[in-house]
Formats: sequence, C-alpha cells, structure tokens
Amino acid sequence: MSGPLWIWERPDWPGFRWQSDALAPVLRQCVEAQGRLLGMAGATDSAGQAEDTLDTLLANIVTSSAIEGETLNVGSVRSSLARRLGMDAEATGRTNARSEGLAELMLDATGHPERPLDSTRLMQWHRWLFSAQDDLLPLRIRVGALRGDEPMQVVSGRIDRPTVHFEAPPREGLEQQVDAFLDWFAASRKDAGLDPLLRAGIAHFWFVTLHPFDDGNGRLTRALTDLALAQGQPQAIRFHAMSASILEDRAGYYRVLESSQKADLDITVWLQWFLLTLHKSLLQAIKRIDIVLAKARFWQLHRTNDLAAEQIKVLNRMLDGGDRGFEQGISARQYQAVAKVSKATATRHLAELLEKGCLRRLPGSGRSTRYEINV
Repeated sequence: MSGPLWIWERPDWPGFRWQSDALAPVLRQCVEAQGRLLGMAGATDSAGQAEDTLDTLLANIVTSSAIEGETLNVGSVRSSLARRLGMDAEATGRTNARSEGLAELMLDATGHPERPLDSTRLMQWHRWLFSAQDDLLPLRIRVGALRGDEPMQVVSGRIDRPTVHFEAPPREGLEQQVDAFLDWFAASRKDAGLDPLLRAGIAHFWFVTLHPFDDGNGRLTRALTDLALAQGQPQAIRFHAMSASILEDRAGYYRVLESSQKADLDITVWLQWFLLTLHKSLLQAIKRIDIVLAKARFWQLHRTNDLAAEQIKVLNRMLDGGDRGFEQGISARQYQAVAKVSKATATRHLAELLEKGCLRRLPGSGRSTRYEINV
C-alpha cells in the first residue's frame, strides 16, 4: 500500500480542515436547540433544576462507561454525585472508591470550565478514573501517566487473525503530541473564528486519536468533550448527556472514528456525526424538561382538586410519560394494578378524575375504554 495508513502519519498532521458549508445547517440547529434548552430550563424551579442536573451527570457517567462495556453501580455513583452537589436527601446509597473517583472527574470537567486543562489536571483525571485499586484493575495500567512503549492498537476478531481498527501514534514523541494538543485547547478557546461546538468535536477526535493512556482513553475523551462544551456554554452542559446519545449509536460512533482516522485531514464527516449526535442529546433534554414543565402546569391547574393519594400516584406516572407512562392511555384494569385498589375503587377514581378534568376518555367502550391526561 502506498501513502500513509493512519491520519497521524500524514505530513500535515494535525492540520485539520472541514467544509464549513456542509456543517452550517446542523451547527445552526445545535445552537438553536441550546437556546431552547436554556430558556426552558430557566422556567423550572431550583429544585427541579438540581434534580435534572443530578440525573444528567449520572447519565453521562453511566453511559460513558457503558460505551466501553463497563457496568457501574448506579446507586453508588448517584450517591457520590448527590453528596458533592449538596443534595443530602438523594445521597442515600453506599459509595465506593470507583464511584467517588468518577463523580470527582465529572464534576471537575463540567463544573469548572474556567480552569485550564494542563498536564497536571489531565493526569489527575486519569487517577480519578482508576481510583479503585482492586483486582479488577490490570497491573499493566500506568495510572496518572502516559502509556508504555508497546504499540497501542484497537483490534477485534480472532487472536491469530486480528482486525486492526486503529493504531495510535508511537510512544516516542507522545509527550510533545499531548503538549501540542493542550496548547491548542487553551489557545482555541479564545479563537473567535472557531465555533465552540466545532472546537468540542475537534478536541474529541484529536485526543481520542492520540490515545495517550494505557486505558481509559474513551472515557477521558468524553470528559474532555464535556469540558469543551461547558467552556462554550456553562449552563447548558448541566442538562444534556452527550455520552447517552453516543451510546445509542455506539456502532456508528466507532465506525465514523475508524473511517476518519484512516482518511486525510478533512474531518467533515466526523464533525457532521458529532454535531448530529449533540443535537440529538439537546432534543432529548428539551423533551425531558418539557415533560417537567407540563407536569408543573398540570398540578398548578389542579392544585385545588381534592385527590386521593392513589389518584395522584397514577397521574404522576402518566405525566412522566415514557415506557411506563401509559402513552396509549390507561385502562381501568391498569389503574387497578398501579394504584393497588379494588376494581370498584378504580372505576370510581377514574370517574372522579374525568369529572374534575384531570383525564379525558379516548374512543372506545367497555373493557377497551382508556383514559389519557387532559392537557
């Protein structure tokens, strides 16, 4: 094969370029979605914002690890985050060194965008990522230090016939490559000609291509991306989980990385994928907050209604929506099961909710009768 195989082998590395016209539409959509998200989040009360921030940070941590095939103790991570956010009522579970380190890393990346990203901070992130020194930690990992001399490859398939999806730059000169990235990361923040969202996409691709550590490169790359996004818009990062959207298209994520790392310095395709995924995460956050606001409006409208505890429980579940929210309407039998009441009580409760305007009857009769929230 003639010519370089990997992008970092090209003589103009890392002189990335992209086609601005091709990126403009989705970039504009992301900016508009960011504005909508901030406007809607501002309409929620402080308690709702705090709860949403906790859920978003938790989702980012859990899904970033899931991308790498790791399953975390969600309750432990949630408690670690809640305690650091001052939400003692949510910090009810037991924590461990793993969850404590991951919480420190996430909150440092998203909560302190003003701090420079230098080598010291980066190494601390790596130590937090591998703060659990137990039998699950391979001895080969150099914690808080750059990787060793052995080639860094991403492979799959049989041991005797592996497929090499990616090979990182060699160990020799890696310090200089990391320093060059950190210098760019600091300088580019002040570059008025570089959109902050594009900067986050470039940073993600550049750092994951360097693959500077023995392990944890993907998770640190996504934390670094969160930092870049926070530097661009420190309020919005609290409400959307980029890693969750990446996990939804995990195969596509690895596929576009591999193809871009084998191509030339034009990373337009990667940036398109990155921005589309970011837009998806923003839309998901907008939908989630819209549910919160609709729920608040509903209860404000019905604040004077004298409802039974079982009625409130069912209405809240319907207002929350999702897989368990009876989006196709709730039947009397389902009401009976959720509220844990008798058939007669379920029928009476539903009739009362109809009379008070909380529910409306959908087309159908008899056992097929269903009810939905009256919005």
